[in-house]
Amino acid sequence: MPGGSEVGRVEEGVRLWEPGTEAAEHARVTRYTDWLARDGGPDFGSYDELWRWSVTDVDAFWDSLWRYFQVVGERGDGPVHEGAEMPGVHWFPGATLNYTANALRRAETEPERLAVIGRNEAGEETRLTLGELRDEVARVASGLRDLGVRPGDRVAAYVPNVPEALIAFLATASLGAIWSACSPDFGAASVIDRFTQIEPKVLVTVDGYRYNGKAYDRREMVADIRAALPSLAGTVAIDALGGAVPDSTAWPDLGTRGAALDPEPVPFEHPLWIVYSSGTTGLPKPIVHGHGGIVLEHLKVLTFHNDLGPDDTFCWFTTTGWMMWNYLIGGLLTGTTVVLYDGAATHPATDAMWRMCAETGVTYFGVGAPYLLACMKAELSPKDEHDLSALRGIGSTGSPLPPEGFAWVYEAVGRDLIVGSLSGGTDMATGFVGPSPLLPVRAGVIACRCLGAAVQAYDPEGKPLTGEVGELVITEPMPSMPVKFWNDPDGERYRESYFAMYPGIWRHGDWIKVLPDGGCVIYGRSDSTLNRGGVRMGTADFYRVVEKFPEVADSLVIDTGRLGAEGRLILYVVPAEGARLGPELIDRLRRTLRTELSPRHVPDEIHEVPGVPRTLSGKKLEVPVRRILQGVPVERAANPDAMANPEVLRHYTPSAEE
Repeated sequence: MPGGSEVGRVEEGVRLWEPGTEAAEHARVTRYTDWLARDGGPDFGSYDELWRWSVTDVDAFWDSLWRYFQVVGERGDGPVHEGAEMPGVHWFPGATLNYTANALRRAETEPERLAVIGRNEAGEETRLTLGELRDEVARVASGLRDLGVRPGDRVAAYVPNVPEALIAFLATASLGAIWSACSPDFGAASVIDRFTQIEPKVLVTVDGYRYNGKAYDRREMVADIRAALPSLAGTVAIDALGGAVPDSTAWPDLGTRGAALDPEPVPFEHPLWIVYSSGTTGLPKPIVHGHGGIVLEHLKVLTFHNDLGPDDTFCWFTTTGWMMWNYLIGGLLTGTTVVLYDGAATHPATDAMWRMCAETGVTYFGVGAPYLLACMKAELSPKDEHDLSALRGIGSTGSPLPPEGFAWVYEAVGRDLIVGSLSGGTDMATGFVGPSPLLPVRAGVIACRCLGAAVQAYDPEGKPLTGEVGELVITEPMPSMPVKFWNDPDGERYRESYFAMYPGIWRHGDWIKVLPDGGCVIYGRSDSTLNRGGVRMGTADFYRVVEKFPEVADSLVIDTGRLGAEGRLILYVVPAEGARLGPELIDRLRRTLRTELSPRHVPDEIHEVPGVPRTLSGKKLEVPVRRILQGVPVERAANPDAMANPEVLRHYTPSAEE
């Protein structure tokens, strides 16, 4: 039985790190502002002034990025954007470029520079220089062309986070074709739901994958996927487990070695990739992003907010099915070495990621907030067990990182780090709010609104709020907003997804509080809010209190109320190993929630469950469980093929509670 003491509470907003004068002067965003002033632009005295300029003089800001980063392409003499109101805004009409040309721009002058480290949970590594990466991309591009891939065709990938996935993506983009990926931990039905919508020309797949020390053969699922895709002209198979995929081209046999790489110039908004919403409550939305929007956005956010450049080694723990993979590989645009990790974060032990960081010399490590909290609960002290001297930044996303998580990093990982909580979405393949090397790190607070992201908190009437929780909205367009949804010719599904509540304003679906100084706190999804006696609260606040108990491994809180009628507040608890949900723990949970939240937020019921339902990318499924408790049948409330653990849903039905 774990001990009964709770993790100590850390006050929100406590300063944990301050940028020194020298560090701020050498930050990459400072180099940009110095250049801007020399270029005849404004001179800024603070980050807040810079941000306000970036979201008010929108054209000047985004145009300056093209020039500052010397984007490979033809800018043309057209305007920065056309159209007055979202979603009818179009960017850089007349400009042409190619993502791959920008990602590999240094390959000719610095072919020996390390570009990629592929690492698996067994500690095995593959390293590619820029020259080697370029040559492999050229070979695979020639092979895809031989299979009939042309600009606008789709290449679908069922692959783990391995170098071959990155190579195949860059090859696809170089042809002007469109990439779309699912991780091999997705079941066949989930993959089919996604790929049948886009009718791919080629499927790139593996025979299987390894995770948490086990091998998973995927050849039967590959056969099912191929049978559902009559559009396929060919299949390319990567050998992961030594099993052949019938009627496919083996990865080493694809294309012509020694082929030249000649990326196809495409219009700024030409589709680059298709990513998907979770698909837990309906068919996944196929979200299309363009070459130019992603190039500019990832150059901006990775350089100015994560402070990444050619001297860095960058890893974000992710699968190919999560937007953070697209974010991670954007490191190539900045000249950064990217580390592609394939496997479980906690195999063979909870400290696996810290060991990997030490052994590969990672300077910036990103991960989902639950991993940091798991390390905190396990009372790890990575700085005492591994050489993390190269590490200077920790990124966190996927769910809000509570103040205690921030404090643990500084106590157990390193004092001279920027802990950068980042929040955004698949919808734009970036973060809207995140860190800055110019700003202090405060416990539980996201440092700032990102440059170019006109983030506000709105009340239900569409009025901006400061210091109060409201709907996260974006009031000015950004180039990485989706070009469109696939198979949405009149844009109706797109408009309904983001612009139905506030016409002309992007509503993201998160609760956010914007502080007077520009710092931000995210409180979870606005469609799963807790509304008790008229007091609204995000679920993140609830989890912060409950999951600090060492006896609690995971939790889910649901408010079953409907508009105009208060319902039950139900807490589900997954006990930690060796613990159980008994009367004494229930009593302590209730008392602590009453004290730290409010008497209104003491649960009406507390139940023990074996697991919390999550999406394939690890996010808690609050809305589907709420629908189940309101009487919607399980099979209609959530798509099991879009879930990591659909078997646990049966523990959340009204009959299970009884």
